[in-house]
Amino acid sequence: MIARAVAKAEDLGVRGAVAVVGGSGVLVSASRMDGGGAGGMARARSKAWIAATQQMPSHEHLRRMSTLPHAMERGFVAVSPEAVFPGAGGMPIAGADGAIEAGIAASGATMGPFVAYPGAVREKLIANGKPANCEDLLVHYALEREYAGQHGDDMERWVAAYGEFPADAGEGLGMAEVARAQHQPELDWAIALADRTIEEANARGVRIAVAIVDHGGDPIQQDWMNGAPTASTNVAHAIAATAATFGFPSGQLGDRFSGANAQLAAAALPFPILGIEGGLPIPEASGGASVASGKSGASGASGASGDTAFAGGIGVAGPDPALCAEIAAAAIGA
Repeated sequence: MIARAVAKAEDLGVRGAVAVVGGSGVLVSASRMDGGGAGGMARARSKAWIAATQQMPSHEHLRRMSTLPHAMERGFVAVSPEAVFPGAGGMPIAGADGAIEAGIAASGATMGPFVAYPGAVREKLIANGKPANCEDLLVHYALEREYAGQHGDDMERWVAAYGEFPADAGEGLGMAEVARAQHQPELDWAIALADRTIEEANARGVRIAVAIVDHGGDPIQQDWMNGAPTASTNVAHAIAATAATFGFPSGQLGDRFSGANAQLAAAALPFPILGIEGGLPIPEASGGASVASGKSGASGASGASGDTAFAGGIGVAGPDPALCAEIAAAAIGA
């Protein structure tokens, strides 16, 4: 589903992130497109969480929340911190028996309920003979579900952007099948690294979550293996971000910061950090920057020298932290 959404987004000429969250609220998988911008993954994850756990499209949840007294609205967010971005666009995913078992959503730099953006092709924003917005279009395409707008009046947006909607619009190209995305070198690199990590975990007979982040700590690819501890998705992100932004293995955080300084360092950053093993910085020669620029780099594992540039970080969590660090190093070394 995520690959379909990314392909449709590339075809539309928009960029962002796509997340799938299980019915229990645990992130299953998420991908950020090249140029998708920081923060999109978190927004997509929040909307997918709402769709999965509240078992309804997130726009309907937002409508219901708007009818509640302010104290109740604040209370919901307080007890449901992953619903911090209650925007429209998250769609529930039903199993064969009709029960909701997951949710999917998208968000990002240029990915939203828009019809007018640089490079927009009007015919690609028509689905089933009606106007469509790019965010809802790619989510419904991913689900192979008939398009239904989730962000209000698509016709109003179309008219404001292009004038009168053509009477002879036909079915449009909105739901037309497109080729797999071909221009995502950073995402392809991150997916390949995450896949190698999962293969390494399988070979060792353990279940993990893995996060690949950029040098600012924002996730590019996140995956959770069936049966892995549910805390592992958040731990993997925290240690990956720690390694990427500090430039040393996450297990060294306690050696470099202690006491009040550790608390101040954590408070200075807009994302959680964690000083347990399993997170490693990824030297630029092994990372997405090299792929994007066409360089072929040697593999690298941990070690952070003062003059080393980092493409990002990898975090592995679930089993013993020392084993997680071994799996991360093996994946990078491969």
